[in-house]
Order: sequence, then C-alpha cells, then structure tokens
Amino acid sequence: MAIIIRLDRLLAERKMKLNDLAEKVGISHVNLSNLKTGKVKAIRFSTLEAICKTLECQPGDILEYTPDD
Repeated sequence: MAIIIRLDRLLAERKMKLNDLAEKVGISHVNLSNLKTGKVKAIRFSTLEAICKTLECQPGDILEYTPDD
C-alpha cells in the first residue's frame, strides 16, 4: 500500500484512546478503527478535518506516502 495511516502514532503521542477520538469527531468507533488499521479505501475531507482539529495536527501527520517497489 502506498498510503500509510499513522493515526495510531498520533493517538499514542496525544495519550488519547480511539473511543475518545471517535466521540469527539462524531464517527463510529468501528469506522475509526478501520481507518486506523488501513482497511479503508477513502476518507472524507470533513472527517480528516475533524480528526486534525481534535488532534491539533496536519493531514500529513496522519497520512504518509510510501512508493511501492
């Protein structure tokens, strides 16, 4: 996969649990868990914006591009 989700790292740095983030962002725990584990193919900009606002970060802190070999 060329796009890596770094949400778990940010949650650990912020000492926040996935359930707390899901509640603050307003999406289900299951959907956020799927995002965290990279099981999603897309993310809405509004969801990404809400996550960034809550975690006080930039989209690039959550998403990382790694070229396929």
